[in-house]
Amino acid sequence: MIRKLLLKLLTIYQKFFTLIGYGSCRYYPTCSEYARWQFEKNPLHIAFYQSFIRILRCNQLFKGGIDYPLTNRLNCKIKKDRIAPIKYWFVPKGNDQYYIIKNFSKGKSC
Repeated sequence: MIRKLLLKLLTIYQKFFTLIGYGSCRYYPTCSEYARWQFEKNPLHIAFYQSFIRILRCNQLFKGGIDYPLTNRLNCKIKKDRIAPIKYWFVPKGNDQYYIIKNFSKGKSC
């Protein structure tokens, strides 16, 4: 319930700033997209913490660049009767951690 509300607020935030033409983040993915990925794939307390740290780093004192979110768990639900589209790729980092990378193609599988 809280997770869905936070994701909805992030969607509204992203649409609003897209409409007014404002937006320049030093990182890829943007801070709001990073937070969205965190809230979709991590527990709320970890997602809040990681998103907060990322927003603090998004300033002139840090170089920026590519900074994918991390997760400690893989939660891929496979259903036998249908093939689900891939939304995220999980790339191993080590120590049971995975980078979360969004899939932009229309591929099918899990």
